[in-house]
Amino acid sequence: MIFTDSLKKNSDFQNVYRNGKSCANRYLVMYTLENGTRYNRLGISVSKKVGNSVIRHRIKRLVKESYRMHETIFKQGFDLVIIARVSAKKMSYLETESAVLHLGNKLHVVLKQGQ
Repeated sequence: MIFTDSLKKNSDFQNVYRNGKSCANRYLVMYTLENGTRYNRLGISVSKKVGNSVIRHRIKRLVKESYRMHETIFKQGFDLVIIARVSAKKMSYLETESAVLHLGNKLHVVLKQGQ
């Protein structure tokens, strides 16, 4: 990903949970928090409740690829944490892509056309 780094530390995730804004849809929950830099940091969390390691990793790959394909339309300077819900287990790529963009629009981190 060109403009994005990963969130790795638990303290970074906790900071976004405590101080950020959140929004949810059927499959995902997204938290956002301005980070004061010129790039985004993305964290993806999938609980063991969702499924075994194969299913959890598949969901992470789908979310990461959905974000990567639309990375240029996301505003820069945010920490983004995306949490998969149990219903995400049966998500297709198109549903994942739609869910990520839907949450980005609701949280105003996606640029509008012409910006």
